[in-house]
Amino acid sequence: MQDLLEQIKQELDKVKTLPESVLLWQKYLGKTGVIKKMIKDLGSLPAEEKRARGPEIQELAREAQSLFDGRQDELKSLNLQTASLAQAESLSLSPAKVGHLHPITETIRHINNLFIRLGYSIMEEREIETDEFCFQRLNVPADHPAREMQDTIYLNAPNILLRTQTSSIEARVLQNFAPPFKIVCPGRAYRNEKVSKSNHFIFHQYQGVVVLEKVSLQDLFGTFTALFRELYGPDVIIRFRNKYYPEVEPGVGPDMQCFNCRGKGCPLCKGVGWIEMGGAGMIHPNVLSIAGIDPEKWMGFAFGLGLDRWTMAKYKITDIRTLLGGNLAYKYYEHESTL
Repeated sequence: MQDLLEQIKQELDKVKTLPESVLLWQKYLGKTGVIKKMIKDLGSLPAEEKRARGPEIQELAREAQSLFDGRQDELKSLNLQTASLAQAESLSLSPAKVGHLHPITETIRHINNLFIRLGYSIMEEREIETDEFCFQRLNVPADHPAREMQDTIYLNAPNILLRTQTSSIEARVLQNFAPPFKIVCPGRAYRNEKVSKSNHFIFHQYQGVVVLEKVSLQDLFGTFTALFRELYGPDVIIRFRNKYYPEVEPGVGPDMQCFNCRGKGCPLCKGVGWIEMGGAGMIHPNVLSIAGIDPEKWMGFAFGLGLDRWTMAKYKITDIRTLLGGNLAYKYYEHESTL
């Protein structure tokens, strides 16, 4: 039997194509092959000899099949390499165009990496929302004046809409997860706004929600400070202003000194020298209660960053229309503004 296996190995070494290997397999393991005939002949042997030789022949068949499988895998690999080389030789020598990530994608990944290090989870949520999760669960009932600040795009009024803010993610997180948790989520939002250098009807935000037994504005400010320094360096100039948002109390807005005019005032910052980079605050007890979370036991903060502005500041882009214009050849750039 060992001599037969050696014979198969030698013949397989001479095989150069898959069809040749199939013919050789039929010679030994096919219905009329040598090894198959040995298995059939077992039936004519005495019972004792059959019990002795049966396992040996079965093992021979397994080893022979293994040899064929190995050689066929080698031949398939060689054929692929040959085909690849032939195809490569037919291609021109012009280098392929190498793509690049969009600046918003780069910024999202950069921010994600920071929050992962800070112990946050990353998630995604729906862009088509209901009035309940976009407004009502965020302490904004139907008659609330804050709705006038968001020119909503409805798909099926008055209930189905394109989310006007990623705060809807906050409502979903509070409803679906039991505290404690720290979650961030980047995503698009939509408002029926006039497009300008600094505003667009499609924009990106980066939402964060934290609910713990004990947390404060100091933790929120520390998180923002770490984020600003991570993206813009230790010398970045920031400030926090008191702001009103229905879903938080108190509310704050982080501003960064305008990267274009360095605080002198220009069209990009509307002449004030500062760019509003988002909104944040301590989650309102009403919002926690609506989600079934006891505000006496749990507290938290939430924030929504204007992700397009963070990207523009990072790459010195002075017109959001350039960032979202859909130009496939777009590359982020740094330049001295002519504004």
